[in-house]
Amino acid sequence: MNKLFSHINIKNLELKNRIVMAPMCMVMADEKGYAKDWHEIHYATRAIGGTGLIILEATAVESRGRIKDGDLGIWDNSHIEGLSKIVNSSKALGAKVGIQLAHAGRKCTAKSETIIAPSPIAFDDSYSTPEEMTKDDIKAVINSFKEGARRANEAGFDAIEIHGAHGYLINEFLSPLTNKRRDEYGGSLENRTKFLIEIIKEVKTVWPENKPIILRVSGEEYAESGNHPEDLVNIINLVKNEGIDIINVSSGGVVPADIDIYPGYQVTFAETIKKGTELPVITGGLITEPEMAEEILKNNRADFIFLGRELLRNPYWPLEAAKKLNQDIEWPYPYRRAKN
Repeated sequence: MNKLFSHINIKNLELKNRIVMAPMCMVMADEKGYAKDWHEIHYATRAIGGTGLIILEATAVESRGRIKDGDLGIWDNSHIEGLSKIVNSSKALGAKVGIQLAHAGRKCTAKSETIIAPSPIAFDDSYSTPEEMTKDDIKAVINSFKEGARRANEAGFDAIEIHGAHGYLINEFLSPLTNKRRDEYGGSLENRTKFLIEIIKEVKTVWPENKPIILRVSGEEYAESGNHPEDLVNIINLVKNEGIDIINVSSGGVVPADIDIYPGYQVTFAETIKKGTELPVITGGLITEPEMAEEILKNNRADFIFLGRELLRNPYWPLEAAKKLNQDIEWPYPYRRAKN
């Protein structure tokens, strides 16, 4: 059995393989964040193609938490129905489905929204300067993550992913590059982690114990005075006992940076975090060949492989990967004539 197609259980979540669809903004929702038929078809296609775990795109816990107009929302109970349709269709086709709960913070570009962040520092000249969050703002956002998790459970999701990467709000609190606060939410690494800890604690009050919580992080910020993999190990070790089950390791997005991108460029960050936290990790980054994915898993460098653009190009990558690795897996009945 190839490791890429081996089963794994995390709490009550049983996955048929180690292939994860990375959350990617589709910018196809309506102006109020409601899912469309397009979303259902988009994700169901990847389920047909054999992806083990699909993680829905960044879904805003507040209207002012959208990255762009067109992002999905989960800030209102009325969003549940459309999200449920996505979940039900993809699960019926053999995938498990998670959702990324997100708040854009200073990187919100949605029209007519007040932009908030831990400190009033713009991402760059093309972005507006955010308002520094008050204690009431902090409490409101924490509650919004809690309510988002409650709605995600009602919609039937198998897992949630808390978005702590790519320079969005949680990452803005974690990074010394973007958090210049002088209260209990800024300064030391422990203080900068407080916002995330409080979010996890509140989420745990409404999210079932038998369903996993994933945390997405930027394992490298590509700036000398920013966070690096060893810092993320320390941050994760502060929060993991609050109820984090899996770490999804990405990188960048905190400040403008030139990044040297090549196949597997983020794997070493995931390795460091896996070893330093003893938690399962998801890795990815221009991993396009199943042989490379298999090497990473067999050498215990990561536990799952996320695919982003590769699954946009080819929704049936898992089926083709199994063929390349001489792994016999079940194909959808209507497609079996193409298996050999």
